[in-house]
Parts: sequence; structure tokens; C-alpha cells
Amino acid sequence: MDFGGRAVVVTGGTKGIGAAIARAFLAAGAQVTVCARNAPADPPSADGRTARFLPADVRDPAQAAAMTERAAELMGGLDVLVNNAGGSPEAEAATVSPRFVERIVQLNLLAPFYAAQAANRIMQAQEGGGCIINIGSVSGVDPQPGTAAYSAAKAGLRMLTRALALEWAPKVRVNHITVGPVRTEAAASYYGDGEAVAGVIPMGRMGAPEDVAGACLYLAGGLARYVTGADLPVHGGGEYPARWTVTRR
Repeated sequence: MDFGGRAVVVTGGTKGIGAAIARAFLAAGAQVTVCARNAPADPPSADGRTARFLPADVRDPAQAAAMTERAAELMGGLDVLVNNAGGSPEAEAATVSPRFVERIVQLNLLAPFYAAQAANRIMQAQEGGGCIINIGSVSGVDPQPGTAAYSAAKAGLRMLTRALALEWAPKVRVNHITVGPVRTEAAASYYGDGEAVAGVIPMGRMGAPEDVAGACLYLAGGLARYVTGADLPVHGGGEYPARWTVTRR
């Protein structure tokens, strides 16, 4: 896919899935700006091109808006926003603090809303409009123990996507990707080598960051020009039902 001349922002784009998304758009010819709270030692790069970095805590509405507006100013516009920043450590719902819950909801639901609002203002004023992609999680569909706040926020992100798609069409398309277990450095502490998890996934392996990046290229490209309000599962088929897994052993 050719994204030459296109301008892309990826929140949380300095490592893991976000960095892979940034590299994919760079390789496709786009200008890319990534943001995070802390500057990376090496910003994402591909084919001799490097992403621009802007510091921002996207949980803060003023910082999220300022980062998005500054990125558009530096790149001469904004065609694609990928709301990738998110995540949560495990926490027991019975004892987790209110402060923890607030921060998790801020990062995984409110931050994408803030960045999307700023992006929409820019995209609606452009002749070609734009595209917003929200990176969600299977936890928003099928919660696991220890993820109550995170799962609730990610479920809200799916519904937010549909609501924004209704309000902002036809100029701005808004879509969602439901991401399953992905092999990253951060995930290693949860999944180890990934073999046990791979055994319950129909595709027989955990996802790679590049699998999510490929889905972003599709949703942001011309092949998806009539796709908005959609949820694209990138989870290898999900998980086999427990009854099937038990009877097959």
C-alpha cells in the first residue's frame, strides 16, 4: 500500500505494537509522528525514514489535543490517527484503589476520546477527511480475572468507536481493532514463551505486532474507504471453547 504524502499519528508509538504500526506506515511512505510520556532512545524507523517524536501524556486532555494539533502542523495535515496507547497491570477488583481505576479508564478510554476529538477537528476541515483507528483488546469482549477496570474501559472503546463513526461520517471514518495476545517484550511477563497460549488459539500462535500493523494499513487505506464503525478482530480466531479443549485432551 502506498501512503506517500499521508500524515499519521500513533499514540504510544515508541515500543511494542505502536512501534510496529509506526514502522509499517513509514515503510508505506507516510510521515509519522509518535507520542509517549518519555522519549525513546531510538524512534521507530523503516526504509531510512524515522518517525518524529512528541512528548505527551494523552490522559491529559490539553496535552492530547496539543500533541495532535502540533503533529498536524509539523506534517502539514493529519490523515490517520491510531489510538494505540493503553494497557494495565493485573489488579484484583475487590481491593484495587479508586485512583488505579481512574488512571486505567483515563488511559484506555478517555485518552483515545481526547485525541480523536482533536483529530476530528483537523480532519473535518480537510478536503480528504481522515481516518481514526482505535486499538482495543479481547478483554473488552471476553474479560479475564484481574482486568475489571481495563476490560470495562476497552468495552467502552468499542462502543465509542461506533458512536463517533455515526457522528463524524462521511468525512472521518472511525474503526476499531480487537487485538488478542501479542508477543511483545511487555507480554513476556504474562505469557512466557507463549507456547501454552498458542495451544488454545486456532491459528496456533500468538499474534505479532506486525499483524496489528497490517490491519491498520488496511483500515487506513483506500480498500476500506466504505468501512466505518467496524470492529476488526486480530486475534487468530480467538480461543477454543473450554469444553472442546478439555474433551480433546
